[in-house]
Amino acid sequence: MTASSRTPPALNIIALATFSAALSARALDPVLPHVAEDFSVSIATAASFAAAFAFTFAIIQPVLGAVADMFGKARLMGVCLALLGLANILGAVATSFPLLFASRILAGIGSGGVFPIALGLTSDLVGAEKRQIAIGRTLAGAMTGNLLGASVSGLIGDFLGWRGVLAVLGLIVVVASIVVAVGFRGAALTRPPRTSLSALKQGYRTIFSNPNARICYGAVFIEGCCVLGLFPFIAAFLFELGETSLSIAGIVIAGFAVGGLFYTLTVSRFLPTIGVNGMMIGGAALVGVQLIAVAMGPEWKLQTLSLIFMGWGFYMIHGSLQVFASELSAEARATALSLHAFFFFMGQTIGPIAYGFGIQHAGKVPTLLTAAAVMIALGFVCAKLLRQTRPADAAAA
Repeated sequence: MTASSRTPPALNIIALATFSAALSARALDPVLPHVAEDFSVSIATAASFAAAFAFTFAIIQPVLGAVADMFGKARLMGVCLALLGLANILGAVATSFPLLFASRILAGIGSGGVFPIALGLTSDLVGAEKRQIAIGRTLAGAMTGNLLGASVSGLIGDFLGWRGVLAVLGLIVVVASIVVAVGFRGAALTRPPRTSLSALKQGYRTIFSNPNARICYGAVFIEGCCVLGLFPFIAAFLFELGETSLSIAGIVIAGFAVGGLFYTLTVSRFLPTIGVNGMMIGGAALVGVQLIAVAMGPEWKLQTLSLIFMGWGFYMIHGSLQVFASELSAEARATALSLHAFFFFMGQTIGPIAYGFGIQHAGKVPTLLTAAAVMIALGFVCAKLLRQTRPADAAAA
């Protein structure tokens, strides 16, 4: 497959896949009280679904990335979508809390095989010069799914209950898996898979011999800690201001996804103007300034605005890092991007713990100011150390 100079129509199918997977990620959040009531468990216990989903998503990445490179990205993405849809449907008919919990673990595995592999497939289809714009379209599908997921689930839940939420979203994802299977039926759209274990080992060697690897993976881990690690505390910060409405907290957090959508709409204009280094420095600085703003404790409307700008800045640097990760290896691109997702989600796992420790022992303001300083420094470090280089195995691709 040779990268086209134009944006291929297949990207619309990939965006549909990321959209449908993102819809399911937050499916149970608005209906957790009903789940807890039906199974006679606490809200805290029911909320463990989110941790199980995220942790499963993270730890499955190295495995799924390698499988995608061995057997084909489009094929595995379709299988994972089907698994995600089936997991949602199984959850809808679960007769006990442990069974529902198990279905969310399966959903984490299925979702984990969609987004990073979609990025790898996008990178295969588009040349390096247009890759960040194409990845922006893939991100747009995910951001739209994140925005609509909780609100649509709440609406469905009012009429059909939490079981109806999982059933409807499950059917949507199954349909998306069929669309992917049909749309990528032509082998010309995908890089030929490799079934050799020795080639897989060579892929890992190629990835980690690239000096950009440790910078990319370390940077996304820090992003996950400093940015996504903040989210579990936003509602508590609003409570301190006397704003106890959970729907308001949801609106504030949704601002981050709105910022992500703004990024996808503006990347094609900003990238030629300020370049990749400008995107990383500017994006990280924008995130840092908004962390400082949140630390000052403004009213919820201003915090929503801050989260919009934070999301915009975050995806400016994160999208750039995704492009660098896609160039760590040509033959093991899905592996490289899955490792990218692994470190990012591990950062999201460690981040809330770090924030909790900092807030408890140093206070809210010093903790957020520290995170802001780290993010601003990260932008300059990435701009200085990351260099756009041709993958070592590109000649064989």
